[in-house]
Amino acid sequence: MPPFVLDPDKWPRLPQAHRDFLHSAIPKLRADDRLVGLAAGGSFISGGLDEYSDLDLIVIAAPNAAKDVLHGGAALAAQLGPLLASFPGDHVGENRLLICLYGPPLLHVDLKFLSTQELAHRVEDPAILWDRTGEVRLGLSRGQAIYPQPDPQWIEDRFWVWVHYLVVKIARGELFEALDGLAFIRRRVLGPLILLDAGLQPDGVRRLESGAPLFVAPLSAAVGAHDRASCRDALEAAMALYESLREQFAVSGLVRRVEAERAARAFLEEQLR
Repeated sequence: MPPFVLDPDKWPRLPQAHRDFLHSAIPKLRADDRLVGLAAGGSFISGGLDEYSDLDLIVIAAPNAAKDVLHGGAALAAQLGPLLASFPGDHVGENRLLICLYGPPLLHVDLKFLSTQELAHRVEDPAILWDRTGEVRLGLSRGQAIYPQPDPQWIEDRFWVWVHYLVVKIARGELFEALDGLAFIRRRVLGPLILLDAGLQPDGVRRLESGAPLFVAPLSAAVGAHDRASCRDALEAAMALYESLREQFAVSGLVRRVEAERAARAFLEEQLR
């Protein structure tokens, strides 16, 4: 099968810095015999890419070369442009990811190094920018994109324990800890449920302001400030919003942790009134 290269005229509308980077990087990657293709995900395929967006690129190697490419990822990244800094995505549990900052002009590029065998398991269908022999298309055909969805039971099993934890932090005066905990609840519980309600990808609180504007006010009430009363009010707002969302997304057979909820609410009243 002849090589495939996506015509730049068929790329989505890109800021100049993003377009220039791809024009420079693709020939350099094609010259590396260990690589079989390049694909783009994230905002490139969602249509929301702007001057502030990252470039999410998947650098694809043959299975027998994938380990070598991954270990040499930083050196490969340095060939693609004026690299200012890079580090692996171990903080998000993804060691195959290299997070890069290029510039000037400043451009954030995420390089994910995969073998063709790893393409089947994915959360989105990337756009193929280059495919040396059709192996990228074949690898993608072996599976389908499945984005993780919020699990109402997983959330309910944990939510009231998290509430108790936050009450303890607020009562003790560890307000920065409490604010971190509130942010966690917004990112792992409230945001995904709100985005799901809006028919959007449940990715934390990503683009929630534009995607679900009616929820901006109730979610803002769950933010809080470095003040005991403000943290308490934010926690109560988070609880109220969760209760509303829980009823909306309650699945058949959802086991409500009634006793845990009752105890957590009583503990809040006792400690923070």
